[in-house]
Amino acid sequence: MLRLSRLRRPRAIAAAVALTASLALVGTGHAGLPTAAHAQDPGPLHCTTPGHQPITVVLVHGAWADSSSWNGEIDELQRAGCAVRAADNPVENLTTDSEKVAAFVRAIPGPVLLVGHSYGGAVISNAAAEADNVVGLVYVDAAAPAVGEPLSALDGSTSVIATKPASELFEQVPGTPDGNTNLLLTENAFVNYFGDDLPKAQARQLWAAQTMTATPAIDTPSRYAAWKTLPSWYFISTGDKIITPESELAMARRAHSHVTVFHGGSHLTLISHPDAVTAVIAKALADTTR
Repeated sequence: MLRLSRLRRPRAIAAAVALTASLALVGTGHAGLPTAAHAQDPGPLHCTTPGHQPITVVLVHGAWADSSSWNGEIDELQRAGCAVRAADNPVENLTTDSEKVAAFVRAIPGPVLLVGHSYGGAVISNAAAEADNVVGLVYVDAAAPAVGEPLSALDGSTSVIATKPASELFEQVPGTPDGNTNLLLTENAFVNYFGDDLPKAQARQLWAAQTMTATPAIDTPSRYAAWKTLPSWYFISTGDKIITPESELAMARRAHSHVTVFHGGSHLTLISHPDAVTAVIAKALADTTR
């Protein structure tokens, strides 16, 4: 995700689910991304099927964000009667963040579908290995590291993280007790690269309210890769400038994920188009409860 050496309202849930028909992809298109094809509408969103326990959707936010990133998806899922929780993600250290999320998941009775955005994808890849009630993983413009990979290796060669000066992207906040540095995105980076498909006023509000990201969250190698043993679904925005679509597609393919490409968007498509993201969560729930 980062290379530190370079230092509307949601639509009705039925419409969100129907989006999977136009977003599910096959084949190969520009820059190796799949091209759109028609797919079968999975129908109304179901969190469980007769004879099965209800599945709780647990949402994990990424860096420079908080759980409010998921407000649109939470609204859609709750309207459909699904159990949904947003886990606290400190964004301090990949190992300890994952352990905290795993403890939260283990405390939930019954099966859990873990959904991670951005850095949250790395967290769910690790947390699921320490919580045996996880039944699937959904990656939303996210990183899915292999064992030993840090987030800093997964941006993609054309990411703004790799191509722009660190001084243009980050404000550094030194002086943490452990000697690490906290990072904030500059206003220019947030508005023009991070959430560039949002209205400018909304992007500036989110920039002002962003949370800090500690460098160990980005530099710590991943201990686990739960996508090796769990089914996964991958939502990829072609407009993502932070983790490139090509990098996400490569991670999705090695995880044998069900891939959905959203044409447009940004790194914050979960905020700008929560209906599209919810449609993929709905597909994961449908597949998991069959």
